[in-house]
Amino acid sequence: MSSYSIILNSPALLCPMIGIIGLMVGSFLNVVIYRLPIMMQRGWKQECQEFLDLPVSETVKGTFNLALPGSQCPACNAKIQAWQNIPVLSYLLLKGKCANCQTSISIRYPIIEALTGVLSVVVAYKLGGQIETLFALILTWTLIALSGIDFDHQLLPDNITLPVLWLGLFLSLFNIFTDPVSSIIGAIAGYLFLWTIYQLFKLLTGKEGMGYGDFKLLALFGAWLGWQYLPLITLLSSLVGAIIGTSMIIFVQRDKNIPIPFGPYLAIAGWIALLWGEQINKLYLSSTGLM
Repeated sequence: MSSYSIILNSPALLCPMIGIIGLMVGSFLNVVIYRLPIMMQRGWKQECQEFLDLPVSETVKGTFNLALPGSQCPACNAKIQAWQNIPVLSYLLLKGKCANCQTSISIRYPIIEALTGVLSVVVAYKLGGQIETLFALILTWTLIALSGIDFDHQLLPDNITLPVLWLGLFLSLFNIFTDPVSSIIGAIAGYLFLWTIYQLFKLLTGKEGMGYGDFKLLALFGAWLGWQYLPLITLLSSLVGAIIGTSMIIFVQRDKNIPIPFGPYLAIAGWIALLWGEQINKLYLSSTGLM
């Protein structure tokens, strides 16, 4: 048996390795969460200026993407060295402050890194060394990035959501997670379900209860897991939203009039359905006497 096979078949070896990879991916996800919305805003601004025949402003000129410019302190612009960019560990060594100007570093950076590492280990432990694990990790990392961006900007970027939705449809051709018919119906039904709720809510209240990105995110889960999991994801997301939203209002004193993005709740529910959806559905059916 090759060393590769040994690792895949041994949770004691696979999980730590995936955990380390998850920590490194989490560091990159921090970059995505921070930079991608800025990249999109710069692109929109440049397109508007060009459409109106206005000179392109200095704020949208220059290279700014996920790779360049290199990481630097937002307060003093000091370049962040490699040893200062080790996931979680560097934050602890630096005591949560910039090495140059001593400005506090947001606790969210190590939280995202640690969360990505932990969730990656959970996926590896639950699914083991099979091909589904690789794609489940990709979906997990995608959901973390989308949740962070949506929490900050009430935005679920199409250039993340749509490619991953198409990936789910493609995987169904090989019966990975679900079959093609369930996947196609799931994508359609996921989008139309929330779109219908949105239209009814807007008709009754004159307000927009959610964004189009939420429709696409539920369609993504429908494509990955099949239409059979949509009721579970919808119920779980509502439950998670009620618990977290109420907790934030009570314990964090968040203004109840400030809208809370629905994307993170959908992401949490979809991730739970990805790993434990089958067991939850069976438990529900057996408890109701339908199975």
